[in-house]
Amino acid sequence: MNTALKHWKEAATVILAAGARCRPAADSLKISKVNLPPTCNVTQSDLPHKSVFDYEVLLLKRSGKSGFMPNASVFPGGLVDSSDFSSDWLETFKSFRHSPNFGLAVVKQPPETRPPIFATDRLKLGSPIPGDVAFRICAVRETFEESGVLLVVPKNEEKSIMDTLTRSGGDNIPTCLTRISELWDKRELAKWRSLVIENPFNFIRMCKELDCLPNIWAMHEWGNWLTPTGVYGKQRRYDTAFFICCLQEIPHTVQDEKEIVHFEWSTPSEVLQSYQARTLWIAPPQFYDLSRLCRFPQLQDLHSFARERALEGCEQWLPVRLVCTDCTISLLPGDGLYPEYLDLSEESDVNLTTEKSLEQLQQESSALHRILSFDPYANTIHMSITPKYKHLQPIGGPVQTCPSMHKSQL
Repeated sequence: MNTALKHWKEAATVILAAGARCRPAADSLKISKVNLPPTCNVTQSDLPHKSVFDYEVLLLKRSGKSGFMPNASVFPGGLVDSSDFSSDWLETFKSFRHSPNFGLAVVKQPPETRPPIFATDRLKLGSPIPGDVAFRICAVRETFEESGVLLVVPKNEEKSIMDTLTRSGGDNIPTCLTRISELWDKRELAKWRSLVIENPFNFIRMCKELDCLPNIWAMHEWGNWLTPTGVYGKQRRYDTAFFICCLQEIPHTVQDEKEIVHFEWSTPSEVLQSYQARTLWIAPPQFYDLSRLCRFPQLQDLHSFARERALEGCEQWLPVRLVCTDCTISLLPGDGLYPEYLDLSEESDVNLTTEKSLEQLQQESSALHRILSFDPYANTIHMSITPKYKHLQPIGGPVQTCPSMHKSQL
C-alpha cells in the first residue's frame, strides 16, 4: 500500500456478475450488444427488460451508520490493507513468481499513461507484491469479508493455470466462466471469515491452511475512479481499482451485519430501475458501470468483452463537479469543459460554479462526457466522445427532454 498518498486512500472493488438460476426460456429474448445504439443516445426507459439478462450482479447495502456513503448500494470491496502487499504471499504464489505479475495478462497500455494505482513501483515502497496482484487480493479478501463469497482456486488447480499461461505465451486470458469451489464446509468458512474480518492477515493464514490461492486471474481490470473532492470530506477520498469477475452461477452469499446490512443479486437493469424508483441509492460509479453492463444481457458476451478489453488498460477518472443554475454536473475526462490540468497533490477542492444554465453549457462543447444530477436519484449520462481503451458507452445518454421535464417527472 502506498503510505505516501496524502489525500486519497487506495482501495479495490469488484463487479461480480453471476449466471442466474432461472435463465430466459426463449431465444427470442436474447439481445446482442450490436443491436443497441453504438452511441450513448438512449434514455434509462430504454433499458433492456430484466428477462433478457441471463445473469445478475451483486450489490451490498451499506449501514446507515457508515461514515462513507451511508445506505448506499455498492459493489463489494474496500480499503487496501498492508497484508495485501505482504511478502508472505510469495510462498502462496511461488509457482507463479517467475511469471510477470504472477501470470496476469500483460496490458498493452504504455506505462507512462497507466493510472498511478497500477503504475506505481511497489518494490520502491518496500513490497515484492506487484500492485496488479495486491489490489486483486484486496478485492478477493474484501468480497469474502463483506459477502462470504470466496473467490479462490484450490492449490491442486495451479498446474492447469500454469499450462494455460504456457499455451497462451504469457497472456493469461481464461475463456471459461469462473466457478466457485465448494470443497470447504460452510461452518469452516464462517469461522475463517470472522478471523479475516478481525485481522486481514488471517486471510494469508486461511489460504495456507485451506490450500488455496486468491483467484487473481479471474479478475479483469475494468477502471479506476477517484472520489471527487468536496463531497464526502477530505478524509473520505479514495483511489479505487475496479475489476470485473464473471461466475458460472450465483454463489452462497451472506452479510456481515455491521458495515453491510443487506445483499441482493439483481440484473443491471433492475438495479437502475430500482434507483429510478428511489427504492435504493447508488453512487455515480455504480450508476455509470451498471449502465455499461446493460449493453451485455448475456453473461458470456460480457465475460468475453471484459477479458479482452482488460488487455487495453484503463484511464484514471476524477469527476469534477460543476454546479450550474439548474443541476449539478460531474465532468469526466474527455469532456470539453473538463479542466485541462489537475494537480492531484493539491489539497484544494476541485469544484466549479457557473451562472449558466444546463442548456447553455450543453451548447458550449460538442465533446460531452458528463453525468447530470437533478437530485440524488435523478442522474443522466451524456456522452458524445469515443471511450478510450475499447470500453463501451453506457446506456442512459442524451435525452430529448429539457431539464424542467426531468424535475416535473420526479
